[in-house]
Amino acid sequence: MKKRFICICIALCIGLVININITASAAGTNMSSITSESIRQKEEQIKQAEQEREALQNGLTNLQTIKKELEAQKANLKEYVARLDSSLMEMEQNIEELNQQISAKEEEIKLNEAALEEALQQEENQKEFMVARIRFAYEAGTPQFTDMLLKAANFGDFLNKADYVERVVAYDQRMLEDYKTIREYVELCRDELELEKQILDQAKYNVELEQRNLEELIDQKSRDIISYETDINNKANAIKEYEAEIKAQDAEIAAFEAAIAEEKKKILASSGTVLTYDGGVFKFPLATYTRISDQYGMRIHPTLGVEQFHNGVDFAAPKGTAIYAAYDGAVAAAAYSGTMGNYVMIDHGDGLYTIYMHASELYVEKGDIVVRGETIAAVGSTGRSTGNHLHFSVRLNGAYTSPWNYLSE
Repeated sequence: MKKRFICICIALCIGLVININITASAAGTNMSSITSESIRQKEEQIKQAEQEREALQNGLTNLQTIKKELEAQKANLKEYVARLDSSLMEMEQNIEELNQQISAKEEEIKLNEAALEEALQQEENQKEFMVARIRFAYEAGTPQFTDMLLKAANFGDFLNKADYVERVVAYDQRMLEDYKTIREYVELCRDELELEKQILDQAKYNVELEQRNLEELIDQKSRDIISYETDINNKANAIKEYEAEIKAQDAEIAAFEAAIAEEKKKILASSGTVLTYDGGVFKFPLATYTRISDQYGMRIHPTLGVEQFHNGVDFAAPKGTAIYAAYDGAVAAAAYSGTMGNYVMIDHGDGLYTIYMHASELYVEKGDIVVRGETIAAVGSTGRSTGNHLHFSVRLNGAYTSPWNYLSE
């Protein structure tokens, strides 16, 4: 009876060794899914995350350094505005990249949470499997291996049984090592997840701080322009500078018109199609606006205090408000100037152009074909501007004309 029991135990144990993969699968775990290579990869990911966190901590704009650099340029308003706008655009880009990083990090955290959950499940499965093995060994009785060896029929039988015992012990040792590996991997998953959450918090903090820096610089720009233009000592020079800049602005736009006219002549000469304005009503160029801050025509300049011709309509609107193409056409220019800031100029055909100034961002490039109502830019305060608004101008046959001739308020 005892001999029969030992034989049954041997059969069970041999079956256990031969069918390791089947048994492991039945226990709900994959013994090879977490390996030393998995550990190495996870450690490398943690190292990269630590570098990412360090880069975030050191990647903020140094507001005081920018202010110090700008201070030296205040005597030349044109250079000052251009340098400040350049800093503002860099900060805008930084904020955009941080927001993209936040979105990516939130997705990474979801994936890492799922990886941790899976690792915890494997750890539990491995633990249950090992408990079952220990329980089996305890219930079967530890002397069975010694007893089995002593009762070997011959030396060959002894070697076979000794080999079996060695394989069973080695198997149990592998199970223990696998469990330790899984435990280490679980801890690394926890460490990485915690680090990713720290990076996410740091990125969100950076966005808030960078936005405050951006707003502070915009406010400073507005104050400095007003201060410069209202200073009695600068008044005469400021008026001359303003008039010179407006002439330069008009010359720049006229140059675009001349170049386009020349290009149209070439197209006509080759019997191609030329843009033609069909007389349709313009779409209002803004998604929304708060007020008309300056009308088209002669007016008293708000800070210089002299009568000047205002060649467009100023619509005060929140920063980032969508700017629309008023009508179908081709983008004649999408660039930056110290006076106009970021601007877009659209050719609608038959000598008709619309111009959109002081944008925070441009979404089109020279040569793009746009349709009525297409978003081409976003409201900002770049160039010689003291607040977020769209300066909208219309030119017909080389001269400014009232925008109200083409749209209704």
